Formats: sequence, structure tokens, C-alpha cells
Amino acid sequence: MSGAIANADDIPVVLLAGGRSSRMGANKAFATLGGQSLFVRIAARIAKTQVRPVALNADADWPDPKGLTLVPDGIAGKLGPLAGVLAAIQYAAQHYPQASHVATVPIDSPFFPDDLLVRLAEAIGASDEIAIAASFNRDHPVFGLWPVSAAGDLETWILTDPKRRVRDFLARHTVQRVEFPAVQTPIGPLDPFFNVNTPDDLIDAQNWLAALEDMS
Repeated sequence: MSGAIANADDIPVVLLAGGRSSRMGANKAFATLGGQSLFVRIAARIAKTQVRPVALNADADWPDPKGLTLVPDGIAGKLGPLAGVLAAIQYAAQHYPQASHVATVPIDSPFFPDDLLVRLAEAIGASDEIAIAASFNRDHPVFGLWPVSAAGDLETWILTDPKRRVRDFLARHTVQRVEFPAVQTPIGPLDPFFNVNTPDDLIDAQNWLAALEDMS
């Protein structure tokens, strides 16, 4: 591997499940896709490529984390996805002090690429760089590698920036964007970062899953 990260399979991973799920009408992490809840499906998918246990950024009263370590936001108020990223960074710093980066993966995108972390790690050229996924020329920063060294800056930014826009925080740092291609299926090209936000999205996800299974 040519980047600054020697082993992509050794990167600590935290799933992001701290959102409000307001458009779904219920916690979308527990929505069922192909007989599995989204968060269980995604945890199993990323765990196949990693040697470290996967953790879960979610509320402390999460009903059943399925054996995953819970990593609640350290800042109260559900202040957006970067609050979950900060929790992930702080978790990695405490439990994996040798790790330069932590990976985040949201619990609502079930078709992310198997080589996600390998390609993101290859893009990292220095220990303070961020790498994020992109597809169809659109950024997906919740699929990212975040430097542990950014913890202080991120915490200060969350607490002081009134808008807390992800793109504004990224503009403060060196960011490597990694473009991933669409997945060609019998029903059309699938964005690998398709995410489930609404009941209609879940129906679409079932159709995409069926199409992918027809190809296997």
C-alpha cells in the first residue's frame, strides 16, 4: 500500500447511528432489509474486512447493540454527523492509541463497496489528512477516514460554529476524495452509497438487493 496507512484492515471502525431518523418515522437502524436490520447488515459487511471489533456510535440507551461497543456522542444535543465523528475519534484515541485514523460508516447505506477502506487508506498521504468517499461527483463524508489528531479542532468547531456544516469543517483540512463507480445491475446503475432515509427508500433498497442477488 502506497499511502501513510500501512494496513487498511487494522483501522478501527465506528458505525454512525446517532441521527434522528425523522424521515423514516422510526429508528432506521432497525429497518429490515433482506431479513436483517440495517445496522446488523452493515456491521457484518464491514467486519468482514477488518481485524478490530466494530463499534457503534449511538445513544447510551440503544436497546440491543448486538455485542458492539456503544460509543455515545460526547456532546449532547444531537449536533449532527460530525458529533458522531468526534465520538469515533475520541474512542479510537482511547482504545487504539497507535491508530492514526478512525473510519466511520453510516448505518443507512447497505451497498457500500467491499474495498471502501482499502481505497480510502491508499489515498491518505499523511497522518493529518482526511479521506472521504464520493460517487456520481457527490461527496459522502460520513464514509471517511478521520485523523485522530483532528479531535481538538473538531470539538472546538462543533462547539463554536453555529451552522456546523460538514463541508465547512472539511475546508479547514487536507481532504482526499476517492470516487467510486456505480455498480451495474440488471435494473440499472446503483450508487454504491445509496442510503435509506424514508420508507420508499427501503422499498428501493429491497429492489436493489434483489438485483444484486440475481447477479451472484
